[in-house]
Amino acid sequence: MTPVHFSFSAAFILGLMGLAFHRTHLLSALLCLEGMMLSLFMALALWTLQTEATNLSAAPMLLLAFSACEAGTGLALLVATARTHGSDRLQSLNLLQC
Repeated sequence: MTPVHFSFSAAFILGLMGLAFHRTHLLSALLCLEGMMLSLFMALALWTLQTEATNLSAAPMLLLAFSACEAGTGLALLVATARTHGSDRLQSLNLLQC
């Protein structure tokens, strides 16, 4: 495994571990998801450049577009949660309550 592949894998694993173990605020969970998506984007772009596949050249941009949509949706949920519950702490959210 090259150092570049190791760094992308480590960035993804760190984002996953942050999402799994540090779930106090919704904003920190969203930042961990964005870090994971960014490492996937960079790895996919590097893989496309290394294989020189012209038919897969649009895949990193498509992933980046979906990542931007995910970020916008996450920020909208963060604002809605902060307005209704007063904070973004995940422990204060009750999914069974309407």
